[in-house]
Parts: sequence; structure tokens; C-alpha cells
Amino acid sequence: MSLASRTEDTHTASSHADGLATVQLRAPYLIYFGNVPDTGHAKTGLGLIQWRREQCAGQLRSPGCKVDGGLTDMSVAEAARAGVGSIVIGVASEGGSIPDAWVGDLAEAARAGLDVVSGMHVRLSDFPEIVAAARASGARLIDVRTPPRHLPIGTGRKRTGKRLLTVGTDCAVGKKYTALAIEQEMRARGLDADFRATGQTGIMIAGQGIPLDCVVSDFLSGAAELLSPDAADDHWDIIEGQGALSHPSFAGVSLGLLHGSQPDALVLCHDPSREFLLGTSARREYPVLPVTESIAQCLTFARRVNPQVRFVGLSVNTSMLPDPDRRVLLADLERQTGLPAIDPIRDGAARIVDVLVSGDAA
Repeated sequence: MSLASRTEDTHTASSHADGLATVQLRAPYLIYFGNVPDTGHAKTGLGLIQWRREQCAGQLRSPGCKVDGGLTDMSVAEAARAGVGSIVIGVASEGGSIPDAWVGDLAEAARAGLDVVSGMHVRLSDFPEIVAAARASGARLIDVRTPPRHLPIGTGRKRTGKRLLTVGTDCAVGKKYTALAIEQEMRARGLDADFRATGQTGIMIAGQGIPLDCVVSDFLSGAAELLSPDAADDHWDIIEGQGALSHPSFAGVSLGLLHGSQPDALVLCHDPSREFLLGTSARREYPVLPVTESIAQCLTFARRVNPQVRFVGLSVNTSMLPDPDRRVLLADLERQTGLPAIDPIRDGAARIVDVLVSGDAA
């Protein structure tokens, strides 16, 4: 089966026999940030730059954009002359919409022959201007956020192999980065581990996965079971978490993923700069739960499907803190929880993997 299945005007992620959606993108990429207001909503582009930097040729930003991915700023014409293969929407907005202000840029890229890659909930084929431009040039329109058909409901059956799931105190706190860093460290040690993607950015990075936030709620746990099937006893699936159990908007996908994953190990991801949950800070309505409360909340639900589940570490985004302050913060969190607290980008994931393979955990 081809990695990208053709429809009349658009390509979507296709499904293999194992049910995982796969996607093949044409590199190098022009990362499109548009007018994104903050890094939290630019996680798709920033994730690709972090983990696939060699495939990212440049970035396209509109006036007023508040994000700089550290790439060369390019126009569509410059990208086309440089041999760029795809323009990738680097923004993950609430509701997964494509603003009208972006349509002209995306259509221009399609007219220039660049494939247009979207991880949004809306389909590129819903925009006649983009469709017409792609049809004229032969460019592909690729919707990554497309779940496989005929997903099963969850069974709760215990599967062979081992699983680690990253969970969070909020959305966009590093669950994907943490999972990738853990997989990278485990593979460096010669351990049998696979990153399992559950969101659009992870699927772009890994080349396969299931976009869990597009799955009908009755099939969420079944999709998570499909994502991490039976495996060898010493194999670890490192599963990218989504949302947060405490978030009033996105707890559903978090719970379905937690139950379907049946994790043996959990890592809590946290951004200490957040006072209120993402999307609620203007109303100051939903404070981020303390780390210890989030751990207890996750264990309550995780133990329903695996009574032996354990936390093996904390992943903390300390990018906004100077080194002395971040060391104090991490040491304090370790005292509170008895778990290693690391920043996966600044520290790597070695200490969490040490706990994972030793069997020591909270």
C-alpha cells in the first residue's frame, strides 16, 4: 500500500494492515507559522525543527508573528527556487481551523508546486482556492490528522510487552518531546523501544501513528490499544500523551489514551511558568494542578487497567529559567515526589531511563 492515498483533490494519511496511519512528506520543508501568537500554539513547527532539523529549509512568518523557529525566513518564491518540497502548517490552533488570512499564502505555495501539509481538523480540500492552485501545479494536499477507518472499541485485555505513557499537568507541556527523548536514550543504550505518535506533529516526525484527538470518543481506548499492540516481553512502546486529565476541554482524549495504553510506566510533564491551563488564562478560571495532585489523579485512573503502573520521572520545561533557578526548582520537585526531575531538552532523559530499567519508582 502506498504511504499517501490519493483522493480527487487531496491526500490523507493512509492505513497499514496494523491500522496505523502513515504519511510520506516531500522534504525539505518550509515551516509556516503565519501570525501565530505564542510558542504554545506553534508546537507542530517547533517540534519538526527540534527533531527533524535537517529536513527544515526555512520558515514563513506573517507580520505580527510572535514565534521564531531559528530557521531562515523565506518567501514562497525563495522556497521554490531553493527546491523546497512542502510547506507545513506549523501551528496547532484550538479547534484545528485554518484562518482566512493563511489561505492566500498556502494557495501561493501550492501554485509554486509545493505540497501543502496540514495537521488541522479542517481539510485542505475545503478551501477552493488552495485546491485550484494544487490542481494547476500538481502539488499534493496532505491532511495528516485523519484517523484510520474501522477502529475497534477498547477491550481492556492485557497485552504483552511494556508501555510508557507521557501525561501532563496541561496541554502543550512537552509530552511529545519527552517521549522522543526517552526513545532516543533507550535506543542509544541498545534497548528495544519505539516512539508511538498520537498527534499530528508526532506522526509527521515518526511517519506513522494515530491522531487520537480526531477519533470518535467510543473508540479512543481501542485506538490506543491498536497503537501499542502485543510485543516482545522486553520491548517498550513509548507513547506520546495528549491533553491533561484536569483540562475541562481535553480530558476525554487523555482518559481514553490512559485506559487504552495500559501503561506500565508514566512520566508527568509540567511547565512551571503556567499558572492557569492553556486557553483559560484570560479568564483565570482553571489553575494548573500541583504536580503531586496530578500524579495522584493519573494513578487513580491508570491503576484501573494496570494496578502495577508506576511513575518513573518528571519532565519539566525549564526553558524560561536561568540555570541556578531551574536547578532549585528541579531539586524541590524531586523532594516533593521522590522522582527524578529533568528537562529533556537541556538534560536528556538518562535519569528517567535509569529508573525505568532499574525498577525503582514512586
